[in-house]
Amino acid sequence: MLDTRPLLLQTDFPAINRSVLETLQVNLGYKCNLSCTHCHVNAGPTRTEQMDRKTVDLVLEFIHRHPIKTLDLTGGAPEINVNFKYLVQEARSTGMEVIDRCNLTIIKEAGFEDMADFLAEQGVTVTASLPCYMEQNVERQRGKNVYWESISALKKLNALGYGSDQDKQLNLVFNPDGPNLPPAQAGLEEDYRRELKADHGIIFNQLFIITNMPISRFGGMLLAKGLYHEYMTILRDSFREENLDTVMCRNLLSIDYLGYTYDCDFNQMLKMPLLAKGKPKTHLSEILETDLTDNPIVIGEHCFGCTAGQGSSCGGALKN
Repeated sequence: MLDTRPLLLQTDFPAINRSVLETLQVNLGYKCNLSCTHCHVNAGPTRTEQMDRKTVDLVLEFIHRHPIKTLDLTGGAPEINVNFKYLVQEARSTGMEVIDRCNLTIIKEAGFEDMADFLAEQGVTVTASLPCYMEQNVERQRGKNVYWESISALKKLNALGYGSDQDKQLNLVFNPDGPNLPPAQAGLEEDYRRELKADHGIIFNQLFIITNMPISRFGGMLLAKGLYHEYMTILRDSFREENLDTVMCRNLLSIDYLGYTYDCDFNQMLKMPLLAKGKPKTHLSEILETDLTDNPIVIGEHCFGCTAGQGSSCGGALKN
C-alpha cells in the first residue's frame, strides 16, 4: 500500500494548543471483521494488535485521576477485545459517557450475539458507521452483504430502545466514498432519517459527517489514482480559520493499544505522538498526574481535513 505519511509531515497549518481534556479516545486494537476502503486505521481480520488488561487498567486509573467526561472506544472493532466489557462496566460505574464506535456487523457475528444487549444494559452510546443509506454505496466501501447486516443490526438496536430511549443514544456516521468533502450535515441527516424510516423502519438520534483523511488505505488509494494533490488542494482551499477553535484535538487524548498517547486518532495512525515533558513519545503511565492544557498539538497536512468547510470530527461537523 502506498503511504502518504512522508507528504504530510511538513505543513504550514496554523499552530494550535490543547484546551481542557474532556474525552479519552482509546483504540483497543486494530483487529476488525471488516476491511473498509476508507479505514484510516488499516484495520482488518488479519490484524493481531490488541490492548492487554494491564493497559486497560492504566486507562481506568487515568480516568479516576482526571475529570474525563467521555470514554470513546474505537478500533478496529473494539468489541473484539477480550477486555471490552470489563472496561465498559468499570467506566460506566463512574457515571461517565461511554461511546462504542461500532461497525454494526460485529453484533451479528458468532460469539457476539449478546453484545447488543450488553450495550443496552450499560447505557452505552453507539456511534455506528453507515456511510450511506443506499446499498450500493455501502457495499462499495465496506464489502458484500455489509449493508443488509448493518440494517439488521440497526433493527436489533432499535428493538432494545436505541434511538428512542434517552439513555440509549444511536448515532450514525457518514463519510464520502471518494475524494470530495461531505455534504451539509443537517440536510444529509434529514435524508438519512427519511430514507431509513421509510425503507426499514429504522430511527436514530444524530448523523455525524466525517471528512476522509488522506492517510492509510484512503491515502494509498489517492496516490495510486494520482488524486492525492488534487484532494489536498480541495482541503486546503476549503480551510476555515474559525474551525480551529473547535477541532477535536483540543480536548481529546488518543491512546493506542500499547498505551502511548497522541493528540488524535489520525496522528496515532501516522505515528505522530503527543509531545509532553520534552519527550518524543509519551506513555499514558508517564502523564497520570499531568495537566495537558496549553500543550502544543502535533500538526501535519492532514489537519486541513478537520478544518475544511463545515469542519470534521469524531462528533461530526464542528460547532462554531
